[in-house]
Amino acid sequence: MSTPRTRIVMKFGGTSVADLDRIRAVAERVKHAYDQGHQVAVVVSAMAGVTNRMVGYCESLDPLFDPREYDAVVASGEQVTSGLTAIALQKLGVPARSWLGWQIPLRTDEAHGKARIEGVNGAALLASMASGEVPVIAGFQGIGPDGRIATLGRGGSDTSAVAVAAAINADRCDIYTDVDGIYTTDPRIVKKARKLERVSFEEMLELASVGAKVLQTRSVGLAMKEKVRVRVLSSFEPPCDDAGSLVVDEDEIMEKQVVTGIAYSRDEAKISIRRIPDRPGIAAAIFTPLARNGVNVDMIVQSTGADGMTNLTFTVGKADEARALEVLEGCRADISYGELARDSDVVKISVVGMGMRSHAGIASTMFQTLADRGINVQVISTSEIKISVLIGAEYTELAVRTLHTAFGLDAQ
Repeated sequence: MSTPRTRIVMKFGGTSVADLDRIRAVAERVKHAYDQGHQVAVVVSAMAGVTNRMVGYCESLDPLFDPREYDAVVASGEQVTSGLTAIALQKLGVPARSWLGWQIPLRTDEAHGKARIEGVNGAALLASMASGEVPVIAGFQGIGPDGRIATLGRGGSDTSAVAVAAAINADRCDIYTDVDGIYTTDPRIVKKARKLERVSFEEMLELASVGAKVLQTRSVGLAMKEKVRVRVLSSFEPPCDDAGSLVVDEDEIMEKQVVTGIAYSRDEAKISIRRIPDRPGIAAAIFTPLARNGVNVDMIVQSTGADGMTNLTFTVGKADEARALEVLEGCRADISYGELARDSDVVKISVVGMGMRSHAGIASTMFQTLADRGINVQVISTSEIKISVLIGAEYTELAVRTLHTAFGLDAQ
């Protein structure tokens, strides 16, 4: 039976285009889809390590660099890859042309270095594809309101690909990585982790936000907003129509699991403020200065003792830990706290699943499972389809394995 013809965006990450041999392999894969009669647009990242090198150049010259010039430098990696990939496709007899973000155009806001996409005009790309051409698009970049190159921040190429897919009304956006799909947990820790055939946008968004690194959070959020079906698959395995894992709308999943996956994040630091006077506005006095200084707070727990003094514990990303402590030290006179403590030797473990909306007992199973292994829960946070706990980092693998088994996720 012939494969149905579709319009596909194929996005290749840095490891997939790491050198010329891999770029040739990418071109062969694109040709395979093209020869099947699909309309194909390609989005590429910079070759592995190139962006980090460009960032290093900027920081070496001036740690307080002009972000507009920074964008001009770091966007060059994707420009090179798009041109090389187009050349490799032409060598195989596939009509191809490289496109930079400003040529589409992919328009962003003014936040150079971490810009957000404001719109993509797909008309020129659609015309290119209708003529039989394969556009090869430099990911991670667009054009700001000042007419200059603007980059989208880390993981921006995934976001570029989803935005392009939405703009050209693609049937699917295929994200090629060095893993062959989305798993119930990290298969390096749990050998019985299962590859998921389908995951809902909401579940993937929660998994990405709490440590699963298969997809970048912004790209998942945009895919959910624009209803773009996303497939995650490996660029190192032979082409197969059923490969990878699909991220789709909840309505496309017939049988919903109570728990879909277990995620973990080592990028957590715990900060505790002890003996705070319990008065109205004290939380605002703590968290407003942190927000003003760009510190994102995640999990929060508060308790008040019999003496009327409050203890407040919260988590931040490890990269923000030093800045958060500096801000809080500067606010000590206003807050009048007794002690400030820190702990970076922690990890966040999360249980995620759509079925948690309608099934009771998930939290009790999670807490009892950890208690049975002697693992102390330090902080808890929840959403409609997620429960996260903060535990000592030394218990990471034990917690992930036992929770994976407790929720029936082990492969048979």
